[in-house]
Amino acid sequence: MSILHTVNKSTYERDTLEACVRLAAKGGSVLLIEDGVYSAMSGGSKSSVIDNAKGDLNFYVLGPDIKARGLSEDRLIDGVKVVDYKGFVELTVENDTVSAWL
Repeated sequence: MSILHTVNKSTYERDTLEACVRLAAKGGSVLLIEDGVYSAMSGGSKSSVIDNAKGDLNFYVLGPDIKARGLSEDRLIDGVKVVDYKGFVELTVENDTVSAWL
């Protein structure tokens, strides 16, 4: 069973991403949305969470949420893929279930 995990909280606010990565099954997907997009920026205090897990999990970030926060896609951690709203919907269809981490 494949699961799409959505994370909408910043690693500067909560440890939601760390919990998600720790509990997600290998081969799962993680989509960072809303303030969760801050976690996808290289050089961040918790960027190692994604760096260490990207061999086991697929990481995505919602492009419109990056732009809404004045961030640049060229600052993303290598291997994190940008999706638009259509891509978000495609990820939900490709996976058996969606788990929202709050």
